[in-house]
Amino acid sequence: MNRIMFVCLGNICRSPMAEIIFRDMVEKTGRSGEFLIASSATSDENVWNGIGSEVYPPAKKILEKHGLSADGKRAVQLTAQDGAKYDMFICMDRYNVRNVSRILGTENSDKIRMLMDFTAQPGDVSDPWYTGDFETAYKDIYEGCNGLLEFFEKEMAESV
Repeated sequence: MNRIMFVCLGNICRSPMAEIIFRDMVEKTGRSGEFLIASSATSDENVWNGIGSEVYPPAKKILEKHGLSADGKRAVQLTAQDGAKYDMFICMDRYNVRNVSRILGTENSDKIRMLMDFTAQPGDVSDPWYTGDFETAYKDIYEGCNGLLEFFEKEMAESV
């Protein structure tokens, strides 16, 4: 079982988009049973009294444009205990990497990666919160998720 946690600052735009996009990709390959896929925030700003905000409306809209639904997804905050529950923490930008490292501790540093590192254009996923450009964010995330799926397919082929 590959246990993957996508992470961004607030868990209302990029990381839930990545969770939903990657889950859809995995389902289309018929390998859903091989993955546990989730997303979380490094910040608590979108989680109040244990109740998380819904996915930000423009992020929902871009997902719907591509035939995907964010219904039922609510923001959750990453915790130190998640370090033992997940194999990989896929961050949207370098600030997320820093914050995830702080939350999870050094013993989990080898589990932390950046989504765009699975593409030909490593770096940060475009942040639509500041740009309003959800199409570019979707494109970055889709490309990163596709690269991540290829990574797992290659890894599984090599283990046979």
